[in-house]
Order: sequence, then structure tokens, then C-alpha cells
Amino acid sequence: MAQFTVPTKAEVSEANQAIFNNLEKGLGFVPNLYAYYAKNETALGDYLALQNRKSTLRAKEREVVNLVVSQVNGCRYCQSAHTVLGKMNGFSDDQVLEIRTGSASFDAKLNALAQFTKAVAENRGKVSDDVKQSFFEAGYSEANMIDVVVVIGDKIISNYIHNLAQFEIDFPIAQELETVNA
Repeated sequence: MAQFTVPTKAEVSEANQAIFNNLEKGLGFVPNLYAYYAKNETALGDYLALQNRKSTLRAKEREVVNLVVSQVNGCRYCQSAHTVLGKMNGFSDDQVLEIRTGSASFDAKLNALAQFTKAVAENRGKVSDDVKQSFFEAGYSEANMIDVVVVIGDKIISNYIHNLAQFEIDFPIAQELETVNA
């Protein structure tokens, strides 16, 4: 069985070393997921550009998408990282757990977003008219829908990378959900 390792700064290209330096300045460390991307010459820079693109969604809304998709895809790394980021964006522990199930009963608009995201991720974009209608009735636009799908794509990339490589999670481990809504 292949053993996947996270490279050190000395083991990556000069361009990726520069990105590591920026991450260390901004975050205080280089998360293992980002370091793993640096095994590829361009993937880390490309991924960070995607992740940091301008969006019609607020940071809190992007975290809803990140949490839901990471749960749908069973990615413990991203569940853990986005639990931390979700709390940094104002969600409580209980709210983070609820969001991961695909709902947010504490906020009607975020609830529509969580339900829409879960349906899109589980059904590869083929969602019912009712789910789409609820999303739009909550105040979201077609531009928002496009951004939700871009964030879903971003998170699928990370989820799949970690699910394949299974490198160490360098965030506090997210609580397992006791029950997963079907």
C-alpha cells in the first residue's frame, strides 16, 4: 500500500517555498493539506487562487458550504479545519454540528443554503425544483448559485485529496456526528 507523506519546505520547489512563507506569516503554520498540494509544482498556487477568489458569498456562507460538503464527502481533515474556521466566523459548536447535517435551523437563509448545498453535493448538481426554489426564495441569486457550486468544487478537491492520501490532521479533530441525516 502506498504511503503518502507531507513534504517539508526543503522538499518543495522555490515557488512553493515562497507560498509556504506567506502561509506561515498569515496562518502561523502551513496546514498539511496545503503542504501536500506542494508536491505538485502548480497545484498549491492554483488551489489558493481558487479558494481566495472574489465571491458573492460572505465568509460565513462559504463556511456553511465547506462544512456540508466535507460531511457529505466524509473528509475528517476538512471537517476538522472548517469546524475551527466556522467557529472563527461566529458559529457555535452546536451550530457547526447542525450545519454538517445539512441544516441550520437557527437561521432561515443559511438553512436554505445548507439544504441546497447538501442536495447539490449528494446529487451531483441534479436537485429538485423545490430545493432550488427554496434557495432562491431565501434571497439567493443565480450569481450566488454559481458561487456555491464553485465553493463545492473547491471543497471536493480538498476532500478527495485527503480521502486518498490520509495524511495527519493538524487541526483539533472535529466531533463525529452521532446521526447523519439521510
